[in-house]
Amino acid sequence: MKIEDLRYIGKRLFAEIGKTRLKPFASEALGKGAGGDKTFPIDKKAEDIIIGSLEDLGEPLSIVSEEAGLKEIKGGGRKVIIDPIDGSKNAITGIPFYCTSIAVADGAKIGGVSLAYIMNLLTGDEFWAEKGKGAFFNGERIYTQKDDTIYLIAYEAQSPKNDIPKIMKLLGEAWRTRCLGAMAMDIAYLAYGAASVFVTPSPSRSFDFAGGYLLVKEAGGIFTDINGNSIDDTELGLNRSAPLLASGNMQLHEKALKLLR
Repeated sequence: MKIEDLRYIGKRLFAEIGKTRLKPFASEALGKGAGGDKTFPIDKKAEDIIIGSLEDLGEPLSIVSEEAGLKEIKGGGRKVIIDPIDGSKNAITGIPFYCTSIAVADGAKIGGVSLAYIMNLLTGDEFWAEKGKGAFFNGERIYTQKDDTIYLIAYEAQSPKNDIPKIMKLLGEAWRTRCLGAMAMDIAYLAYGAASVFVTPSPSRSFDFAGGYLLVKEAGGIFTDINGNSIDDTELGLNRSAPLLASGNMQLHEKALKLLR
């Protein structure tokens, strides 16, 4: 599998789902996906397009998807970690900030991710990375922030009452903060240099951050758990793993860790 294959899937998604603006809560949930969250029609449609396109490749693949769970193609092979719609709650409430995230890994751990692709489904903007070859935005090489000023922190708070107090000291040091509701795209924009730091104090699932992980690493950033420990050995699966911290560079990361402690 190549980046061109993932970009082809992105073009299909944008053609069929792009620019979709749903009226607030116009869709009813179809049930719960394998990841535990509600599945909405837009999630199912995106997943069907992705999995159908992967099957068309004719390669042995082992899929981990938020909605369908685990699925093997031709007996299984390289892992493909999919979040068909990251930011589903934004999508169903009409907020135009959601994306698709796909990561391909050699092996069963996050450190084995070798291809990453994230598409903003409203604009068609593409972020992708290849291990050892850099990170790109619409074909242009991108890099993380170079200086150590905390301009903007993007964060996710699954339980605001519990999560925000844990990161308040860090948030207080930023010029601006954003909680946008689509983790993969938050992390992609950190790789793009638009955010200084990304943090989420609740354990996250691998399909939420696998693509963003490689983007940040290839763009020159740092990606660990919230205590500064490596997440390279984190299993790629449906279970929640570690709280996350990503920064544009080591100086920013050390500042963030000190504030979080």
